[in-house]
Amino acid sequence: MPITETLTQNAKLYPTDVALVEINPQELETHRTTWKEASLIERSPNDSFRSEITWSEFEEKANRFANFLLTRNIRKGNKVAILLMNGLEWLPIYFGALRTGALAVPLNYRYTAEEIKYCLELADADVLVFGPEFIGRVETIADQIPRVKIRLYVGDDCPTFAERYQDLVSYCSSRLPQIPISEEDDAAIYFSSGTTGFPKAIVLQHHCLTHSCKVEQNHHGQRKDDVFLCIPPLYHTGAKMHWFGSFLVGSKAVLLRGVKPEWILQAVSEEKCSIVWLLVPWAEDILDAIDRGDLKLEDYQLSQWRLMHIGAQPVPPTLIKRWKQRFPNHQYDTNYGLSESTGPGCVHLGVENIDHVGAIGVPGFGWQTKIVTPEHELVKQGEVGELAVKGPGVMRCYYKNEAATAEVMDEEGWLYTGDMAMQTPDGFIYLVDRKKDVIITGGENLYPVQIEDFLRGCNAIKDVAVIGLPDTRLGEIAAAIIETKQGFSLTEDEVNEFCKGLPRYKRPRKIIFDVIPRNPTGKIEKPKLRERYCGARLVAQQVGLSE
Repeated sequence: MPITETLTQNAKLYPTDVALVEINPQELETHRTTWKEASLIERSPNDSFRSEITWSEFEEKANRFANFLLTRNIRKGNKVAILLMNGLEWLPIYFGALRTGALAVPLNYRYTAEEIKYCLELADADVLVFGPEFIGRVETIADQIPRVKIRLYVGDDCPTFAERYQDLVSYCSSRLPQIPISEEDDAAIYFSSGTTGFPKAIVLQHHCLTHSCKVEQNHHGQRKDDVFLCIPPLYHTGAKMHWFGSFLVGSKAVLLRGVKPEWILQAVSEEKCSIVWLLVPWAEDILDAIDRGDLKLEDYQLSQWRLMHIGAQPVPPTLIKRWKQRFPNHQYDTNYGLSESTGPGCVHLGVENIDHVGAIGVPGFGWQTKIVTPEHELVKQGEVGELAVKGPGVMRCYYKNEAATAEVMDEEGWLYTGDMAMQTPDGFIYLVDRKKDVIITGGENLYPVQIEDFLRGCNAIKDVAVIGLPDTRLGEIAAAIIETKQGFSLTEDEVNEFCKGLPRYKRPRKIIFDVIPRNPTGKIEKPKLRERYCGARLVAQQVGLSE
């Protein structure tokens, strides 16, 4: 069935139950109010610290947006781009777009103006919904995106090049639009990139999203009385598809806007959260704060917290050992996936397999896996090859890119992930290396070619290669190996100053001066650089053989 029917079901079964809570702890610091003091204040509907909506209100918001879009002739096949920070409007807008038969197109909030423009054009977006954080970036490209005729602004003080979302949608009908949608219809476009740094548009169908709900609920056993704490951005398949398990059973989710350790524990305590999905850096920060004495566990109500799971990057086994020392009663799971597989869960460790920490796990619910040679032949047990997955969550295609689709999918429905893996005799899969050069730092993808191209704009640089180095907190950090031109001098401080022209998250964390090795065809030999600066330590950490 289409995923929109789950919302209809929840609104019918649990109309007055809370569906979503939004918490903005930064507001407390601004007003010098404690969390406990704020919880005693009678809240208004416009409370900037904590707000919530029921399942009935969720559906009404989605229906109003859908009916508005229909008045603007948005129908099946149209694309609705969403450029918002996490908040109560995000998911109703997403589902409202789906209820017209259109495709929802989430955009990374870290995109530059040019990247936003590129993705809007690539996806053939007809509508752009954006928030106040993006006014400057959207204004920069407003005259360059003529196809995007409907530009909706969510917030106050609407810019002149857009229309205010709230003013338009509030007057529309809250009735369910009668648009026939099947599970085979296209539902969403998500973006992913390879080593070139140019995003590809991933088309997911309704059955992909519906299966993702079943995968998550099967793996983590969400019940109606569970409360899910969602911290990562909703544009990311990891955040949304982990929430899907809660969505399937109609349980409450809390959207926390902030990642400070004390905010996370306070949210768990005050909202009685039982399931929390963390990135490695956030888990490390929580443990470090506890070790320093900055956080005292006895100050929080945490007994209901039953599951902590991590994804988006390799998880150091030492982190989980530390976590279990502090939280011995927690279940733990890690999940592997990619946007082309509708997010996490095509491989997962499983809460019952904590003795295999270091592995990404076994095939997920409804999924098959295999490890193959470059010719797509099965490798022998224990040998390294490319991980391939097959299941109901595999994307339909890369939008308008048959060649790229054919590179990663075969006629039997296998998706070739580009990740190198090995499987042990007991059936557990370990990632060994990435076939792609993408660097995953703190759960975010960095694309070396983009950084390399920027650095080559420095007059003193002859050649440059960017690789990932292992980092216990972020998983990896970007390191720039730089070869200077003859007769030129360059210091690390000068490189860092030059890199201020990049977004902060794309700036290399380490600068190394060395000769760049290239093969006879002119390609940079990055495996040599990784061996030189990483050695066997990275591989050992990833398969759990070293701490």
